[in-house]
Amino acid sequence: MKLIKTPTKGMNDYLPGETALREYVKGVIAAEYASQGFMRIETPAVEHIENLTGKNGGENEKLIFKILKRGEKLDASLSDPDELCDSGLRYDLTVPLVRYYSNNSASLPMPFQALQIGNVWRADRPQKGRFRQFTQCDIDIIGDATCNAEISLISATAGVLNKLGFKNFSVRINDRRLLRAAALSCGFPEDRLESVFIILDKFDKIGADGVRSELIGEGFSESSCDEYMKLYTGDAASDAEKFASEIGNGAEQTAKILSSLMKSAAAATPGGVKLVFDPTLVRGMSYYTGTIFEITMDGYGYSVGGGGRYDGMIGKFTGQNVPACGFSLGFERIVGALADSGFRIPGTGSSVVIFAEKELDEEQTAQMYVTASLMRSEGSRVLVTPKMKNVGFQKKTLEASGWREFYVWGKDGKREY
Repeated sequence: MKLIKTPTKGMNDYLPGETALREYVKGVIAAEYASQGFMRIETPAVEHIENLTGKNGGENEKLIFKILKRGEKLDASLSDPDELCDSGLRYDLTVPLVRYYSNNSASLPMPFQALQIGNVWRADRPQKGRFRQFTQCDIDIIGDATCNAEISLISATAGVLNKLGFKNFSVRINDRRLLRAAALSCGFPEDRLESVFIILDKFDKIGADGVRSELIGEGFSESSCDEYMKLYTGDAASDAEKFASEIGNGAEQTAKILSSLMKSAAAATPGGVKLVFDPTLVRGMSYYTGTIFEITMDGYGYSVGGGGRYDGMIGKFTGQNVPACGFSLGFERIVGALADSGFRIPGTGSSVVIFAEKELDEEQTAQMYVTASLMRSEGSRVLVTPKMKNVGFQKKTLEASGWREFYVWGKDGKREY
């Protein structure tokens, strides 16, 4: 059998320079979130299949990398395909967090501010910015039913993006309760609202006419569809309170809270943050119960983060509802945007390579390593490596990996290359 040197489709190898950028971004994210009181936790990559398929992950439940049972348990299950798997790779960090909190709540502060940075896996169709294995960075606040949770999440995440040098981003914000009220006011049946929302979520890609056409294609009445599109194309669509007054259905109070939240989040963020009410924002997860948000950047056709309130999810594990709200950063897309812009990691000291020539004697070799140690003690990063025949190419590949100063160590000591 011939071995394959390329990664599995949708997964990546990262060169040293790429890895350095990824680690730098993780460090900025972790430090900024920690400074705002979020506590780092870790959960396993593998979750119980019951948790992953418990109708908490929306469309992601169709993308699970399932893990077969092992040994005798697998043999006993071969006659029933539904019983072949007992676990799977996590497709996000929210389901594992909810299980983690349900299992460890007695040992955690209340409210609990959690930070997770880790890989997740989805059997998705790979494309630019979308992989089968990728890193997520999540912050969540569990146990706070007030708007303070949303304000803290938005402010902290905007602070991370500001720290990374991004200025051209907006936080789009909506509320699932407004989505429900709008759809019900137009006569859509309550038991089919999720189908309506899935189509509305395409608004920014296919426009009002496209949404109307797909809704009618799903069997909804033309009068309901026409009334629905009037809401989303009229002047009130840019203001939460005006939008709520158009639909009634008890939405006014929700909109008032949302407007207040937006003002507070902007005021709470050093350097400010642009918040935009977007009544077409849906977010794909059906577990959201209230506020939802998403970050977009000028010049990019996709979001770089999102989240919302999911107050009913912990209760599925414990039988007791606990308020919860979270924000997830699109780590891969943020790293990609930095790489596209030519971003270079800020230096914390010199980065030095010493090429060792051949046939150094014992004393010369010892002096080279003593010199390297002294340079490290003074704050430099120092690599001692043999000088290869094609030293020009060697230097080029090291420069691509982040090394900046180069010396040759010969029999006469160190000289600049």
